[in-house]
Amino acid sequence: MTLEGLVDVGDPSGGESSDLQQRIVDRLIYTVGKDVEHAESQDWCAALSLAVRDYAVDRWHADIVRTDVTRPKRVYYLSLEFLIGRQLHDVVANLGIEHVCREATTALGVDYDELRTLEADAALGNGGLGRLAACFMDSMSSLGISAFGYGIRYEYGLFKQTLKDGWQIEEAEDWLVSGHIWEFERAETMHTISFGGHVETDANGKAVWHAQSQVIAAAYDTPVVGWKGKHVNTLRLWAAKPTELFDLHTFNRGDFMHASRDAIQASTISRVLYPDDTTPEGRELRLKQEYFFTAASLEDVLQRHIREHGELETLPDHVAIQMNDTHPTIAVPELIRRLVDDYGIDMAKAMDITTAVLCYTNHTLLPEALERWPVDLMWRILPRHMQIIEWIDHWHAGKIHELGDPVPVDAVKVIDSNGGVRMGILGFIGSHRVNGVSALHTELMKQTVFHDLHTLYPDRIVNQTNGITPRRWLYECNPELRNLVTDAMGEEWVDDLERIDAIAPLADDAAFRDRFAAAKRHNKARLADLVKERIGLAINPDAMFDVHIKRIHEYKRQLLNILETIALYREIKRNPKGDWTPRVKLFAGKAAPGYYMAKLIVKLINDVACVINKDPDIGDLLKVAFLPNYNVSLAEIIIPAADLSEQISTAGMEASGTGNMKFALNGALTVGTLDGANVEIRDRVGDDNIFIFGLTTEEVAAARRKGLHGNENIGASPLLSEVIGMIEHGAFSPGDTNRFRGIIDKLRYDDYFMVTADFEAYYAMQRRIDLAYLDPSTWYRKALLNTARVGWFSSDRTIRGYAKDMWNVPVGPQ
Repeated sequence: MTLEGLVDVGDPSGGESSDLQQRIVDRLIYTVGKDVEHAESQDWCAALSLAVRDYAVDRWHADIVRTDVTRPKRVYYLSLEFLIGRQLHDVVANLGIEHVCREATTALGVDYDELRTLEADAALGNGGLGRLAACFMDSMSSLGISAFGYGIRYEYGLFKQTLKDGWQIEEAEDWLVSGHIWEFERAETMHTISFGGHVETDANGKAVWHAQSQVIAAAYDTPVVGWKGKHVNTLRLWAAKPTELFDLHTFNRGDFMHASRDAIQASTISRVLYPDDTTPEGRELRLKQEYFFTAASLEDVLQRHIREHGELETLPDHVAIQMNDTHPTIAVPELIRRLVDDYGIDMAKAMDITTAVLCYTNHTLLPEALERWPVDLMWRILPRHMQIIEWIDHWHAGKIHELGDPVPVDAVKVIDSNGGVRMGILGFIGSHRVNGVSALHTELMKQTVFHDLHTLYPDRIVNQTNGITPRRWLYECNPELRNLVTDAMGEEWVDDLERIDAIAPLADDAAFRDRFAAAKRHNKARLADLVKERIGLAINPDAMFDVHIKRIHEYKRQLLNILETIALYREIKRNPKGDWTPRVKLFAGKAAPGYYMAKLIVKLINDVACVINKDPDIGDLLKVAFLPNYNVSLAEIIIPAADLSEQISTAGMEASGTGNMKFALNGALTVGTLDGANVEIRDRVGDDNIFIFGLTTEEVAAARRKGLHGNENIGASPLLSEVIGMIEHGAFSPGDTNRFRGIIDKLRYDDYFMVTADFEAYYAMQRRIDLAYLDPSTWYRKALLNTARVGWFSSDRTIRGYAKDMWNVPVGPQ
């Protein structure tokens, strides 16, 4: 039976489930190596995944054949992260065979929902950057854009987060211990990547790079299935391998460790996402990682183009390369190097080709996130690239002079006066389009970090506000709400999320609101069960679920949240019989291993939770939960259950956010600053259906210019003073009054993230939210309007914008 038959699942009777049932059994016996009687749940999960994968591969191969014939312009998406999560249910949903899978597994005596939870999350990302890349790959497949995603196949990912006495502990993530069923090793696709050494000029004046060391980039491909299985693209990840696996001569001399040294050093490159770069060794490894995957990807692109189209002068007609953040911006000198050194194209022409091919997405205005590599490190690891970067600076200075010197040359040099290579500047100069990821962020790019470059190239910066795939972030993760929406308007919203606005009038239908509230209550009960299972804390599903899940960082202000939590605790403690709105404060997220302040904030949250959750005077009025090891699968349970979405970053510091979009789509109300995409969410849902507080971007800038006055803010707020005092005097760290000294000193003397400045406004807004939640009819009307009005934030819409304004590629028929 063909896949086309499986995609058309209107009639569940026709023999489709029996066909899949037989495929599962065959895979169980002949691939997994178990018989039906002795198979464990994990074996059934593997067999089901393999059987479903076969259907995806059929579509994948059909797409490959079609593109070999039509040879469309391809998009190549370079990203250091791809947070794809579990694949089984995603592929099943996109192929349209969920009920077929359920029938087949039920007939075999196993539970589909149990099996799909046994798959490990692919540890290929950390947060929003990687999840955005995954959403974009889904949308490119769903829209029929021929695309490759390129990244690194991390053996251990970022890290597995556990908690010990409230402190974050990092352990190796073992997601590959049982293999990755969805990937295919491509033994025929290996590229040699060079590092170090020196550059000489030969008799013909040609630069020749003599590398000191080399590694092999080995390709692993995963199919990315679009909605209804119409198109399947490829995620190609690179694993680092040695040029020589084993030194037998050294081994036979008895030097066993040295015999494997090269293999160990090579594989280190693809071991861990974001190695700690607080050491010189960590910085070198990070740079090698970025060059490794970028160089391998460009070699892949060039080989494919030459095979299909011949000469490289036509590269911009057939290739669009998107650099996701600064990590792949080494692609600018690398592509020039390949064109000049390997294919004999002159430098100026190579620069023109490179600029016409590359686009760069900027994700941050934070200085520490706009990568800057020491010049001496770059010369040591990538000497030929440093020569090219110097040429770029010289070439660009000439262009500025030709324009009449409208900006200072030093302001836009890639190599700054302090001996650093500025990768954001490099990405901007080497691209024909540079995009921000929200309207606010794009305007701030023009005004701040890229002000001078924007003056030179006023048409180069464009906005493409981020989006999320409705397949993963409503259709799959929230079946209760999915069914409610589909019953009301049909399934067309999955193809075009903006059509979900059709349910907006139902916000005034009491019966529909009740069904909406019942769906939310179901999801909250599911989350409550998970919290009990994971950390042993019983929470009440009827309480307000107030959720703050994201990377732990000072600018995301988990600290502001936990300070307000302490203040609320203190007020309830004083009047436990008061008319309080019961709340569950739920946190999740990882702190970078070398980020001491973020890890101290994790500890404070957990110490506060320990005190509050054990206080008999508080009971169910307030609970605090920190769920460890936040990942996509955990988010898929938390987000549908949230009542309140915490998006409280310091204004002007969050580029966009996508968690805010996921929460709103799933019927959570946002409490937030006018930062990132919160501004556009407010414009879509309306002022009455979002809770905005705090300083604006302009007010934050003005406050910083005047000086940081944390102590003054604390002194002006009796409530905040009391909260700070409780922490200082050990209320949450008995016997250790200095435990949180680092946090207190930051708040008093260096409150760069405006926590103390926004505290009173935040606390007051939370009390307004308490009152709003006590009126269920009004609350769920607001929540339902959030779901109905945020369809514009689909990654399909974002990718259409990229296709039109940046890549110049057509979007396929739906």
